[in-house]
Amino acid sequence: MAKIVVVGTGYVGLVTGIALAEIGNYVHCIDIDENKIRLLNSGVPTIYEENLEDLLLKNLKDKRISFTESYICVEDADFVFITVGTPEDKNGDANLTYIYNAIDEITKYVQNDTVIVMKSTVPLGTNEKIEKYIKNKVKDYTVDVISNPEFLAQGTAINDTLNASRIVLGINDEKIVDKVKKLYEPFNQPILVMNRTSAELVKYASNTFLALKISFINEIANLSDEIGANIKDVTRGMSYDERIGAKFLNAGLGYGGSCFPKDTKALIKAAQRNNSSLLTINSTVDINERQKYKLLDKAKRKGYSLENNTIAILGLSFKPNTDDIREAPSISNIQQLLDKGNKIHVFDPIVNDKVKKLFGDQLEYFKTPQECLKGTDLCFVFTEWKEIKELEEKDFIVNMKRAVVFDGRNCLEFKSNNIAYYGIGI
Repeated sequence: MAKIVVVGTGYVGLVTGIALAEIGNYVHCIDIDENKIRLLNSGVPTIYEENLEDLLLKNLKDKRISFTESYICVEDADFVFITVGTPEDKNGDANLTYIYNAIDEITKYVQNDTVIVMKSTVPLGTNEKIEKYIKNKVKDYTVDVISNPEFLAQGTAINDTLNASRIVLGINDEKIVDKVKKLYEPFNQPILVMNRTSAELVKYASNTFLALKISFINEIANLSDEIGANIKDVTRGMSYDERIGAKFLNAGLGYGGSCFPKDTKALIKAAQRNNSSLLTINSTVDINERQKYKLLDKAKRKGYSLENNTIAILGLSFKPNTDDIREAPSISNIQQLLDKGNKIHVFDPIVNDKVKKLFGDQLEYFKTPQECLKGTDLCFVFTEWKEIKELEEKDFIVNMKRAVVFDGRNCLEFKSNNIAYYGIGI
């Protein structure tokens, strides 16, 4: 089995490291956060993902994974995975500071021929620049850089990695193809080999297409609101066409998280730099920005005041089964409601503490959705957590001053007229 180093223990790094250990490799994960390293070595996950804790404990017990701040483990590594963040800078470009910081540390310890596997999402052409940068620093050994984009979705990251639809490998040196394919064969997934730039573009094109699909169906939902159609019926009718399918046809408040917002903007930037225009992607980004405020817009259009009320917010993460609040519609909407003098109750089964770091005592935090609803004038649903989807009509009627619900994920269904209920496109 291979000796592997994974640099970075965020969503991609931690899941990648555990998955590679799970198929029998020996994995060292590096991070600069001393507290994170201590927690992970003691079996405590630093992110929320289904089944992550069990697999972490299993592979720690089997001594197939460990966590460290030191890069000395690079010395005998067969593969070094880079999974550090590439956040947007103020101009909307990917900030590669963490990438080059990692490369500088890696190159200090290289003691044999090594393959660097880039899983971080980087601008088109970046891997070629990085390989040249490394070759100027490492003269005695061959260090190849390959692109291996990840396609995991937060909330289902473990399953997406262990049961991926495909593995994309961007390799420019044919001599290492067999070595890399051998590493991935135990996953028993389709392996697609192409040049590095193509692999980089696969990642951006895939995420951007899914974002486009989300924005498209949200536009159709907005039209449905105006003409009296029901978007659930519309998407059900569309989904039977195999060319369209059923996935990513759930109307709502748009996409969020760490990938789609960043990747759509990065692809637009790449097109601009290469004398191309991506009109559909520009529209996708614009639509998504407007969509996140649709619930507040609808409340105003229906005649409800958004000033000096007590309001329940159900769901805070950008989607269920994750603790990620990056680009979550709830955050920007909460700020708007606070600015109008409203008292805000919030419930989320996972991220209350994260949101408290942003808003502090400006909000009231509750452990159950029923408690959150008590004494409120309006309710806004931002995330379709299981605990929220299972709410019954009586939970709203008994606990709220008046049962008025704006459902941004179309996840609730009521059979009577005792609740004033408004969804997106229904």
